[in-house]
Amino acid sequence: MTTILDRPRGSVPRGEGEETGWSVQSVGAWLRSPVAPYYLALVSASVLTGLGLVMVLSASSVGSYRDSGSSYTVFLDQLVFGSIGIVLAVAGSRLPVRMWKKLAWPGIFLALLLQLAVFTPVGIEFQGNRNSLLVAGFSLQPAEFGKIALVVFGAAVLAAKRKVIHRLAHATIPLIFPFGMLQLGLVLQGRDLGTGLILLAMMAGLLWTAGLPARWFVGLGAVGAAGVAVLALGSANRMQRIQTWIGGICDSPQVEGCYQKVHAEYALADGGWWGLGLGESREKWGILPEPHNDFILAIIGEELGLPGSLAVLALFAVLAYSCFRVITEAEDPFTRLAAAAILVWFLGQALINIGSVIGMLPIIGVPLPLVSSGGSALIAALIGIGLLLSLARSLPGAEETLRGRTGTLRRTLAAVPGAGGSRRRPATPARRSTRSRAQGGRR
Repeated sequence: MTTILDRPRGSVPRGEGEETGWSVQSVGAWLRSPVAPYYLALVSASVLTGLGLVMVLSASSVGSYRDSGSSYTVFLDQLVFGSIGIVLAVAGSRLPVRMWKKLAWPGIFLALLLQLAVFTPVGIEFQGNRNSLLVAGFSLQPAEFGKIALVVFGAAVLAAKRKVIHRLAHATIPLIFPFGMLQLGLVLQGRDLGTGLILLAMMAGLLWTAGLPARWFVGLGAVGAAGVAVLALGSANRMQRIQTWIGGICDSPQVEGCYQKVHAEYALADGGWWGLGLGESREKWGILPEPHNDFILAIIGEELGLPGSLAVLALFAVLAYSCFRVITEAEDPFTRLAAAAILVWFLGQALINIGSVIGMLPIIGVPLPLVSSGGSALIAALIGIGLLLSLARSLPGAEETLRGRTGTLRRTLAAVPGAGGSRRRPATPARRSTRSRAQGGRR
């Protein structure tokens, strides 16, 4: 069946429905193409990053002016981090998959060393968590880059063990024991439970995609749940957050532990259907804590309304779909496993953040990927996008199609005067006479 895009230009009859431009069939055909995952990931991640920069500027302007005398301090920092991340994402997208595999072991050792450095004099404590390094005046969160290391290392190890993955010892060594548990233990020692939950989910996603028998997840899940319960019971702050979530005690922000939760809901409620308008948030005026970081979705809902909030959800859904396509279409086990870990990382972290903002989950304290303020989180997330694009390029037929489109673009530009192509000089009388003599000689 041919679509409107398959017909020669001008061949569509005037009376043939309202079919113009893209048809349903042509969109479906494009979505089935080998380059669709690549472009879906590229566009969704780019829009999320751009939206994040705009909303960080809006949400941080008041607090930034109060702290530094300029409304642009936080935004300019985020812009610098975003630029660094974009450069690394482009480099990562061009890195062949085989090179990513070679980075597995060096990456996991480097991640562990950086995480250990948190407990040295260069480590700093922020908001009760010891999870950052202070280097040359800049703070660095090693746990964010540890996520990338876990993706690559876990995918490389489990891909090599795919024939013996049904044996629990081979499935868990060395991914879970010692490297995964060591990395998780160091993160939890710094009291960063949110990042610890993401690491646990990523390891579970890797094992599930690798084909570990489902019966083993019952035991592993029970152990993980028991560990999380112990950590929650051992912290008064965490128990208070759980109580404010399920206890029904947050009738007003004055109740202890309810201030942030209630004001996030106020922001979403004030936004209504269509929002107050970009830059018009009221909660960012020193009322809602962390409006440009963990609770940036509340400001998006307040300023851009329901359409803005749904747009964020839709963009993450598109990013998740691109990961799913890579998982289902890849022939290389490493590609499938790495894409699955990235899917769990981005989607799991987004769900935890969004659930915390709207009150469906206790406030755990993880940023919204690609959107929230934070240099380490943004750079690490963009490196993850670069890895995903590299995986998408490795799908059967994708690289050839991308090269073909690049070649078509170059030929098009070459034919345009002034766009890098050869421009024909007007013939002078002397050149015309020379050309005539040459043509006469050929006759």
